[in-house]
Amino acid sequence: MRWLGPLLALALAAPLPAVAAEEIVSGLSQNRVSITADFDGSELLIYGAVKRASPAPEGRLDVIITVEGPSAPLIIRRKERVAGIWINTEKARVDAAPSFYAVQTTGRLDAILTDTEDLRHRISIPRALRAVGLTAEVPDPENFVASLIRLKLSEDVYRLREGRIEFAEDTLFRTDVVLPANLTEGDYAVRLFLLRDGRVIAEEDRIINVRKEGLERFLFNLSREQPLVYGLVALLLAGLFGWGASAAFRLVRA
Repeated sequence: MRWLGPLLALALAAPLPAVAAEEIVSGLSQNRVSITADFDGSELLIYGAVKRASPAPEGRLDVIITVEGPSAPLIIRRKERVAGIWINTEKARVDAAPSFYAVQTTGRLDAILTDTEDLRHRISIPRALRAVGLTAEVPDPENFVASLIRLKLSEDVYRLREGRIEFAEDTLFRTDVVLPANLTEGDYAVRLFLLRDGRVIAEEDRIINVRKEGLERFLFNLSREQPLVYGLVALLLAGLFGWGASAAFRLVRA
């Protein structure tokens, strides 16, 4: 396979530590994603190797990779039917929820990761959300978090892909993460975990920079720095497009 060559070179080029240990050496197919007018998503290849100073010890070896987008505060609302009308009755505020969160593994998550390690490293989707802070405005905040997770999973911006990491000879690994078209601009944190018998023994962090480019960048900056001008430009463009569509329709009918 074509990806084995760079992985072997990566593993051989890395200096070995002085003590017997297992570490991760990783790479990304790209560390920058540009959002342009025709952007429809991107595919990220994450690959790596396990670096050792001595023969591998006994026990099951696994890899977990998470990709986390920029966080933002949000409000979760509960709707109830009152007198035949659905209305908002209660709400909970999350301090900062990830805009995108993907977890990919070599095996079933609950089989390769202990609860203690999940609590310590905040790897699973529920742990990643509960770590950011939830207001106590409602008596059952955990139900609100569960509802938020279900909603984000249905929108495909939160993902759990078990068994999606290819692992060869407990040494070389790779996986593809599909980034959606509606990416939030900012830094995306990639975390790689090496586990043996459910315990995290090595970790590596990397960053992917996602930025708007070209016309998208110009309009974004204009809307933030000159909102009045942005509104006038939007009205002008709408009028021009409307006039153009009308003129084209008259030509077709003539």
